[in-house]
Amino acid sequence: MGLDVRVIAETEFPAWLMAVRRGFLQSSTEGLEPEAAMRLARTDITRLQGAFDDGRCVATFRSFAQELTVPGGARVAADAISAVTVAPTHRRRGLLSRMMATDLAAAKERGEVAATLIAAEYPIYGRFGFGPATSFTEWEVDLTRAGLDPHEPLDAVLDGGRIDLVEGEDVRKLGPEIHARLAARQHGVVDRPEGWWDRHAGIGVPPLDKWTEPFYALYRSASGEPEGLVTYRTDDNWDDRKQPRDTATVSQLIAAGPAVERALWRYVCSIDWITTVRTGYRAPDDLLPQLLPDPRAARVVTQADWLWLRVLDTPRLLASRTYGQEASLVLDVRDPAGLAGGVFRLDASPRGAECVPDTRSADLTLDVRDVASVFLGDESVERLLALGRIEENRPGAAALADGTFRTARRPWCPDMF
Repeated sequence: MGLDVRVIAETEFPAWLMAVRRGFLQSSTEGLEPEAAMRLARTDITRLQGAFDDGRCVATFRSFAQELTVPGGARVAADAISAVTVAPTHRRRGLLSRMMATDLAAAKERGEVAATLIAAEYPIYGRFGFGPATSFTEWEVDLTRAGLDPHEPLDAVLDGGRIDLVEGEDVRKLGPEIHARLAARQHGVVDRPEGWWDRHAGIGVPPLDKWTEPFYALYRSASGEPEGLVTYRTDDNWDDRKQPRDTATVSQLIAAGPAVERALWRYVCSIDWITTVRTGYRAPDDLLPQLLPDPRAARVVTQADWLWLRVLDTPRLLASRTYGQEASLVLDVRDPAGLAGGVFRLDASPRGAECVPDTRSADLTLDVRDVASVFLGDESVERLLALGRIEENRPGAAALADGTFRTARRPWCPDMF
């Protein structure tokens, strides 16, 4: 029988979920039924695709509605892609290509201006028009070398506010408000659905997730407003001299502004018994290293690409953000898939932008993947030119575009999806 690629039926969801587990090299049957019931209640089944061979699910694909913050603070509708797997027995048969083409066409029809994903492997998604749009850095901080004064009272950095240890139900209630304030100021942030906050608070955790209750610390302003939240877990490690050598591993630290962010980092670095802090995945220009008297105490342990972007509507996406300077650029965007290509004039400014089709000669010619990489301001147009990925048709156009697209702070996506 031939391979059947289609939207799955509700009755096929457990088999689809089993295929997802196998694709990510997890146990395929342990706790499957309760997890399937829990996930199905929160899943739009119409956006789940599967490939079936003689009734057996051998490939999976999921998408869902998402909002992405762009430079300037606007939020755009995106098609978030996840749970992409192909069984090792069915590789190189075009299954992912078929599912991706179906999903991206549907997303464009719905009016979503971009698609997003977190790439497990780098080489896969460029051929579908995706480009890396954000990256992350994770640091390990040796607090014994950081130079912080252990006797400094925490009040000195709280700016009249306070930090309290709270419970999961407090996080579930107040976390979304804090995250919304972060999303209003930080480009690259994606929205968090209700299920994200439930799991973060320990509600409805899938059976295979190894969840242990973390510590939650909440920052409130002098007026009592919740403005920051840090979640972390600790180990229990004592050396042979009966000295504590514990590590605090941060899973999230979100703040309404830099003053709150500084206060939360200072709190984490001042916890008794903690000698090492793992920061989790942060923006490459995170404040933490330079908050330390000795920034060399913060050692980079991981650095990689993170959020990938695929343009679906070039004029609407480019017009959604603000830019670093006044500029007019004609861009020839090449898209082999035919979803977002064309010649467009971008009239950009710090106040907003207009982008429309144009018939003039292009200043720059670039692939849709490279539009995705420069859109949030993280990649350099000049660097892509040096790599031979962008063609400069008018002298100086790359430098003009670089100053236009780049942002003062780097984009950051705190979440996996």
